[in-house]
Amino acid sequence: MLEQSFTCPYCWENISMVLELSVSETYIQDCEVCCNPIEIKTQWEGENLLFFEANPIGQ
Repeated sequence: MLEQSFTCPYCWENISMVLELSVSETYIQDCEVCCNPIEIKTQWEGENLLFFEANPIGQ
């Protein structure tokens, strides 16, 4: 597992989350500060995180 820090695209607070190694996926995670949904995209190569993106979801 890997801890990844990023800025919430809604409230601009710095938050962190634990990512599962080697699972490339797109999923929804609520911000732990403002509770808005964030689309998380990850891409892995083995145990190396190649890509991480956190985007707001149009509401």
